[in-house]
Amino acid sequence: MRNSFPIFGTDDETIYNPDELLSLFLDCTADGFAIVDMENRFLRINHMYTKIFGYTEEDLIGRTFHEFSNPDFVPGIITEVKNGKTYTNMITKRFHKDGSMLDIAVSYSPFRNKHGKIIAIIAIYRDITKIVSMERELDRTRELYELITENTTDMIKVIDKNKVILYASPSHEKVISLKTEQIIGKSLSEFLTPEEDAILDRKLKEIIETGEPQILRKKFTTCDLNSVYTEYNFSPIYNERKEIESFVSVGRNITDRVKSEATIRNLDRLSVTGQLAAGVAHEIRNPLTSLKGFSKLLQTCLDKEKQSDYLAIIMNELDRIDMIVNEFMSLAKPQAVQYVNEDLKSILDSTINIINPQALMHNVQINTAYPEEDVRLSCNQHQLKQVFVNFLKNAIESMADGGDIFIELQKNGPRKVLVSISDEGTGIESDRLRYLGTPFYTTKEKGIGLGLTVSNKIIQEHSGTMKISSEKGQGTTVIVELDCFETDENFSK
Repeated sequence: MRNSFPIFGTDDETIYNPDELLSLFLDCTADGFAIVDMENRFLRINHMYTKIFGYTEEDLIGRTFHEFSNPDFVPGIITEVKNGKTYTNMITKRFHKDGSMLDIAVSYSPFRNKHGKIIAIIAIYRDITKIVSMERELDRTRELYELITENTTDMIKVIDKNKVILYASPSHEKVISLKTEQIIGKSLSEFLTPEEDAILDRKLKEIIETGEPQILRKKFTTCDLNSVYTEYNFSPIYNERKEIESFVSVGRNITDRVKSEATIRNLDRLSVTGQLAAGVAHEIRNPLTSLKGFSKLLQTCLDKEKQSDYLAIIMNELDRIDMIVNEFMSLAKPQAVQYVNEDLKSILDSTINIINPQALMHNVQINTAYPEEDVRLSCNQHQLKQVFVNFLKNAIESMADGGDIFIELQKNGPRKVLVSISDEGTGIESDRLRYLGTPFYTTKEKGIGLGLTVSNKIIQEHSGTMKISSEKGQGTTVIVELDCFETDENFSK
């Protein structure tokens, strides 16, 4: 049999003998190799073994592995390998020459001659210290996250793009009386009303388009019939290709906050109602005077035609009083928060009817500019009336000598609408403008400083924004942006 031969074809003219070929193999492999004879002496190690453990051939060749630090189970394994057994990928702890600890995956196998007799042992070593360290760090991080999610009062959920719940924290049971097994695997839509589900679909679509987190509010009724208000922050989860593959929602119980906000909102409503009362009383007094006069005329008039005219006038004045009182009461009376499909133009007109008596008292004219088509949105009309009354009242009070207020309503894209309210008042200094909306901060002598705070909160709850621009002596403009239904949706409502 030939002792040397070419092995890599005609491109390599080099002739290799078996020893050279073995050396080539050992020096090119990514694993550490050691060959130990039947007396446990090192016969051969490769370069990678030296790189892993720090020992050179001079340190090892001819010496037994018993002279070096090894785990207690190694002698027993060596004995079994000498009897023909093989061990693969055993995760062990080993020491470097400098004393540092290493995580090593080691395999042992018998080395047989051509007659099948075991003449040595082959040990293959792979340094997995970095991998194990990363796994330990990952385990610690996972344990930390599990500790947080298992003990937090926030309700944490992970949902896929089909809204199927993949994970739910135990805190759901404490807040909304639902166990995790009642939630995981179900669609989030099962826990939402159709209106809330449609809103969630729009929020998730916006997250996919912008990557920005979105907020959704939900009211639950627990098993013991208590009402719980929750607020969820939905954020995207990306895969390794930077694609959104799921969402995480962090929800918290905001029942106490909602009750506090309701108290503040009612306080502001009562304040506004009290300030409007004088104007409403003045507006009612005029038709009452007419009613009184024509009632006396009816007592003395025998002409049937004139009586009919007098009664028509009286009915018109009564209708006028009824309209003013109803609009005033709708603002003064607390309402259950319910979002329905409403026409924004009708809400603004109704608000103008409420505020118009005060405007007339101050010689203020309210002018409107609306688009021809309806502008519909999901809202609570009573809350929006409270917002617009606040803005209009502020505009009226800023014009001591009277003037004009301009209300402009315009679409801003398919799903946005802008409401602009401008006055010709005294304006606000730039250094005070930035404090507007801060609770109890007011530019008025008799104000309580809650109007803009409450208004801004209501607008945010309607997924809208509020912007105020003003210049001293040039008036003030308030611009409110709200979500509305698309044009084709308006016809289906």
